[in-house]
Amino acid sequence: MVVDVEGIIRCIRRGDVNVVHTQLQEFNTEYAQCFFFDAEERDRRKQRKLEEFRKNKVRESTDSDSDCNENDQEDRGLLLRQSLAVVLARFIRTDIPSHLLRIALRTLKILSRDKRVLGPLVTDDALLTLAKVAGLSTREPNDFEPDSDFYDNVISSLAQEVKTAPCCGDDDDEPNQECSAFECDTRRDLCSDPDSIRPGVNQAHRGSIHHKELAQGRKDRRESKIEDDDEEDGVSGEEMQRKEALKVLCNMVYNSTWAQERFSALRLICGLRERLSSTVTFSAPSSVQFYELRLTFLVTALRPELSAQLQQEGGVSILSAALEGCLQVQWKEQYECTLDPAAPPISLEAAQRIIEILKILFNVTHRSHRQSPAEADAALYRHLVAILRLCMMRKCMTPEDTDELQGHTVNLLSALPLQCLDVLLLVPPEPDSEQCHGVNMDCVQTLLLFMERRLEAGDKIKEKLTPILNLLTESCRAHKETRHYIRKYVLPPLRDVSQRPEDGCTVKSRLIRLMTHLDTDLKHCAADLIFVLCKENVRRFVKYTGYGNAAGLLATRGLLGGMTSRTSCSETLYSSDSDSDTEEYRRVKDRVNPVTGRVEAELPDPMEGMTEEEKEEEAKRLIRIFNKLSRDNIIQPMGVDADGKLVPMAGLREDSLTEESASDNDADEVEKNH
Repeated sequence: MVVDVEGIIRCIRRGDVNVVHTQLQEFNTEYAQCFFFDAEERDRRKQRKLEEFRKNKVRESTDSDSDCNENDQEDRGLLLRQSLAVVLARFIRTDIPSHLLRIALRTLKILSRDKRVLGPLVTDDALLTLAKVAGLSTREPNDFEPDSDFYDNVISSLAQEVKTAPCCGDDDDEPNQECSAFECDTRRDLCSDPDSIRPGVNQAHRGSIHHKELAQGRKDRRESKIEDDDEEDGVSGEEMQRKEALKVLCNMVYNSTWAQERFSALRLICGLRERLSSTVTFSAPSSVQFYELRLTFLVTALRPELSAQLQQEGGVSILSAALEGCLQVQWKEQYECTLDPAAPPISLEAAQRIIEILKILFNVTHRSHRQSPAEADAALYRHLVAILRLCMMRKCMTPEDTDELQGHTVNLLSALPLQCLDVLLLVPPEPDSEQCHGVNMDCVQTLLLFMERRLEAGDKIKEKLTPILNLLTESCRAHKETRHYIRKYVLPPLRDVSQRPEDGCTVKSRLIRLMTHLDTDLKHCAADLIFVLCKENVRRFVKYTGYGNAAGLLATRGLLGGMTSRTSCSETLYSSDSDSDTEEYRRVKDRVNPVTGRVEAELPDPMEGMTEEEKEEEAKRLIRIFNKLSRDNIIQPMGVDADGKLVPMAGLREDSLTEESASDNDADEVEKNH
């Protein structure tokens, strides 16, 4: 079905409300699940043209005409959608029925998916209009142009554009085409936001006239279910309008840096904060609050000054209260929430809102991780950590939702000041609780199980594992009970050393495999955790991982000489208890290869049966080979300096000669004095 966009604009100009309602509904039905581009189709067309050009070395004139016509249609369609967006932004200001306002907002939501449409739409007047409908502002737009003149100007601009539109080829055509691709691209770019928070998206949007159907993911299906529930529960028309306006604002802020800047300049974050404060209990089941939270997340993620402003204006307190409302928290002690094992799982709607709140709190608090908070802030963070402990321990309706909720909880815990995380251990142990030295380890066990699931997942391993590894490492440094418990789980006493430490499917072997991962950040996180579990003792670290796996971290920290970490970079004071070897390990200890960390099979002596002269000749031959490889820069002999760091042997030799010369001079000076 082809929707007459220009006809919709003309009907709006005439004020024919019934026809406008019908045509906008047709537009929304046609494009409800579509974008106005298809990058895959564009790539296929581009590849066909390239193959044809390589084959024929010339472009047929019919193909050029076809390209010209297709681009004319594309430019015309883009111009119509831009004009419709501008007209609708003006139309929703007028006194129109609520059902028509809701339909118009849904059309704007569809149009705002296309970055190219946002250029003429992102104005202060349009933002203030949408913010007013969304309940975020009471300010009126400043545009005083009469409606009749405004619509007439839009329609006349459309007519003029049709007369003067040049015939342009595809912007990927060869530069020797008669029509200039620069002219076409310049005209397009004037109506689009040149900056993008997603690299490559702008190029994809500057594609063909094809539109692509959106495949709903798990989150989309959940949001659709929430909206369906809203319809069934009879949510008021005003609430539905606010929700649609919030969706449009989310699209605009996400796709346009200019919209982000104007959102900040117009101080619309204040309206969001007031809305969150007024609905802090989230008692209503509608999804309006979800989109308020989604918009808050977007602006705090994309504009750092807005996240700082929200923090200064009590955002942590407001969002913590919102989190309490979603979880229906009941307090037992100052920093202890009641955890009822018989409580029902967290509902779908509550889980969605909790996840958005956690994401916003991360944006607001992540700068405070390395800071020492004031007393009032520390109390606020401890209050929040007590709620986050409940988030880790509660279950959702599905395992996927539980894993997602725990993932965002871990992200936030890793962003909070470390000294406030002791709240996780303050809950008195129950008879069936996991314990270590009388301390409740239920939450720590949940964190370990979460880490194990992430280790087994295998996809997006860096994004999923880095936060939990960092959190466990810092917790082990700060709390010896946590370190003792995790060490028993991850590094049990060595008994079987017949295989390499990285072989197998245990948590220890998976972490040791990560120590040689290609991603530097990930391998350092995994190595740091095991190193801290070994109390940053080099000998113990090498014993459990093998020198080959440990060398990366030791070289980074300057510990290849075998010194302890406390002399270089760590200020943590560990207890002095020793690492006692098991009887099984002591029996084979002398036969363990320190590089591989296992007992190697005994190999025959390669020099057996050789005379002393043959051995000497073989040694000389090896020296000549190494010298040649070194001269050709194929290998570079390295050594360990006094600081325990790897340096070229040439540098060590120069330092040694310098030290010898200095010592000789000192000796001569002493003899003179005597």
